[in-house]
Amino acid sequence: MSQTLQSLVIPSDLAAPTFSRRLSSITDTPIGSSHEVPIAVVDDEEIPTIDYFSLFSPDPAHRSAALDCLSAACEHYGFFNLVNHGIPDQVIDGALRGIADFFEQTPVEEKSKYRKGDPRARILWDARCHAGENREHLKLLARPTFHCPPNPPSFREALGEYETRFHEVKLGLARAMSLVLGQEESYIEDAFDLESGFDVAAMNHYPPNFKSKGTMGLAEHNDPGFIISLVQDMDGGLQILTHQGQWINVHIPPNAILIQLGDQLEVLTNGKYKSHIHRVLVGKYKARRISIGTLHGPFIDKFVAPALEFVDDTHPLAYRGMTYSDALEANNRYEIEVQSCIEQLRIPSV
Repeated sequence: MSQTLQSLVIPSDLAAPTFSRRLSSITDTPIGSSHEVPIAVVDDEEIPTIDYFSLFSPDPAHRSAALDCLSAACEHYGFFNLVNHGIPDQVIDGALRGIADFFEQTPVEEKSKYRKGDPRARILWDARCHAGENREHLKLLARPTFHCPPNPPSFREALGEYETRFHEVKLGLARAMSLVLGQEESYIEDAFDLESGFDVAAMNHYPPNFKSKGTMGLAEHNDPGFIISLVQDMDGGLQILTHQGQWINVHIPPNAILIQLGDQLEVLTNGKYKSHIHRVLVGKYKARRISIGTLHGPFIDKFVAPALEFVDDTHPLAYRGMTYSDALEANNRYEIEVQSCIEQLRIPSV
């Protein structure tokens, strides 16, 4: 790894204390259908770790170094682990326990009320078990208004608190990213109208390998939005395709939140920052895994196009503009499904 990329990793003594979640509770077992995942995986790739509080340090040198790390992480990777974000361990653990309770305690008849049907639905549930997908998932609108199933009652409260806490972190990241893009601190916040942003919490229950049909939990895809934040109750399973075309296993340290860049940030920056293809495997893991991935989007009616600041003779216009609502509804999808249409937005090069 180059010296530039090595410098992205924040020393471990700056990381937040380890908390109660889990890294050692899953065990690798041989994959029976290796042909389903044909692309080689590079397991030893270090991904950047960004110290959130350092981005706002009163020490100018410390803050400048942290912003440089963020800039390189966004441009060269498109994803990073965020530590020292200020969200207490018990808030994250409570949200993960809440969604686990929903998946495991709510009768299928009650969950089925949220199956796809109404294009303007703000809660969506489904369960699939086949060679290409093995998961139960729940998607709900987290902002600007919060929609959540009423049961179990503790779930609504715990998830609501986590999403409220992360909203402030999201705004902080937007301000820091704006600065490293050479813009005013409010640049991204204003461009996406993030205070009114359309945020969807996508929660997944991945089965253990002995209950799955094939190795794939969730097939490869991009995600729309500004950024995507991910927490999980167990490490492992997630893989990301790098700029270099290699699949890497993503490990999220205790007390960290994985941040991935979304499609609309790619469009706004005319490809300077890019969203990434990723997928989830279940074939190696003996235990079930719970995750909460929140897709933090612009205001639903916001028109997002490449900003003039990122278009010039060297970097010609590379994306079509589209409202966030239209982007989410492309390919006959509903807004709550938060599906990517980045390929339709990209202008083919001549």
